Amino acid sequence: MKSYLAAAVQMTSLPNLQKNLVQAEELIDLAVRQGAELVALPENFSFLGEEQEKLAQAEAIAQESEKFLRTMAQRFQVTVLGGGFPVPVGNGKVHNTALLFDPSGQELARYEKVHLFDVNLPDGNTYCESGTVLAGMRMPPVHPSKELGNLGLSVCYDVRFPELYRHLSQMGAEVLFVPAAFTAYTGKDHWQVLLQARAIENTCYVIAPAQTGQHYKLRQTHGHAMIVDPWGAVLADAGDKPGVAIAAIEPSRLEQVRRQMPCLQHRVFV
Repeated sequence: MKSYLAAAVQMTSLPNLQKNLVQAEELIDLAVRQGAELVALPENFSFLGEEQEKLAQAEAIAQESEKFLRTMAQRFQVTVLGGGFPVPVGNGKVHNTALLFDPSGQELARYEKVHLFDVNLPDGNTYCESGTVLAGMRMPPVHPSKELGNLGLSVCYDVRFPELYRHLSQMGAEVLFVPAAFTAYTGKDHWQVLLQARAIENTCYVIAPAQTGQHYKLRQTHGHAMIVDPWGAVLADAGDKPGVAIAAIEPSRLEQVRRQMPCLQHRVFV
């Protein structure tokens, strides 16, 4: 594992596939021009709209999203994470799927989100992700990269389930992806503290691209794409506007924190 710059992209995706891909490409270009070698896009990067509208366009969204990610990785010669888009599985449902591509355009890892966001929030908004999304059945993968470290995948709501990240750390993860479209209501209280907790307890870097702002009438997200170091320090925060959070991933820092706070070696029950 070498030292390198990573970017957590922050978008305001809309119910418009082509506009979103244009926005994503501009932000990838911005990140690469600042030196990023690993670029992560948020959940719903290619489409964020009403669920039935998403289902109706799911085939096109899936095909265009995968093609886009492969093309961006090749064009900019970087490793790219697409943080979540619908892939049809039949019976009127989709998997919320994250894909990781290397600079040659080869797929490195695929993860289908296992924890679905079915909640009634105090602000009056109700979410039922399981109405259109079929939960994945496999634990998330860790991709071992000699240059970028061991990369563990997750998506959004997963961040509330520490056992998933303990699984990733047991698999050797050093960098955790948490691409998200966190609601504005929950994000203001929970987003940063959850990311810091996952980083601290697993002594891993966390790269958390995010959605921000108003996407359509009933959907507003929190923003604050960020990168957190293994000690829990926030290295970069994109605020509440579209942009990129860029920070160095340092193997020496990872080794230092794990030496000084060897929690992973002191586990008793798992």
